[in-house]
Amino acid sequence: MASILESLYHGNLHPDEQVITNDPQYTILRKRVSDIIELWKERLSAEEFDELEALLDLYGQTHGMELAASFKYGFRLGAGIMVEVLTGEEGLAGRLNSIDDIPPSFKSKQKP
Repeated sequence: MASILESLYHGNLHPDEQVITNDPQYTILRKRVSDIIELWKERLSAEEFDELEALLDLYGQTHGMELAASFKYGFRLGAGIMVEVLTGEEGLAGRLNSIDDIPPSFKSKQKP
């Protein structure tokens, strides 16, 4: 079995594809959503349903962005906890939201 670092290097880590809730309500809710979408498909014209699907696609994209942001925050929080534990430095958790995704040193090298 490959280490986490080897898996990361080879591009084999896909947390967004691995995380599936074990909450029993999830399956029930997914089925309900599917059934309701089918009801709307029957009620709406083909053009209206296409518009609804486009809206749902946009929602899916924004939801994916929210999940990615939550993952990054959780990872930073966990790493911050480890740094605080190992170094004794406190106050890292309060600074997590102010961390840019792109370091300032990299921003200055970018072309306008």
